[in-house]
Amino acid sequence: MTLVEEIQAAVKSGKAVIGCRESLRFIKLNAPKLIVVAKNMAENDRKEVERNASVGGTRLEVFEGSSKELGIICGKPFPVTTVIIK
Repeated sequence: MTLVEEIQAAVKSGKAVIGCRESLRFIKLNAPKLIVVAKNMAENDRKEVERNASVGGTRLEVFEGSSKELGIICGKPFPVTTVIIK
């Protein structure tokens, strides 16, 4: 399963958390299966997500497209910088 298919399946099944702030809250309280960040995510936000992911031992993938493309994959009409797969 490709990364795009994995994201779409998680969004469709309700096992995804979308957005940077919501994702950071989820990472701190739970153990996600996968964290996906857009390639053009702000550097300070990316560092915070990476730090929290490494503390929890969670796999982090960088989506090679923009946040607009990640939003389209998630079925959202707005840019998405971070997606958590539960």
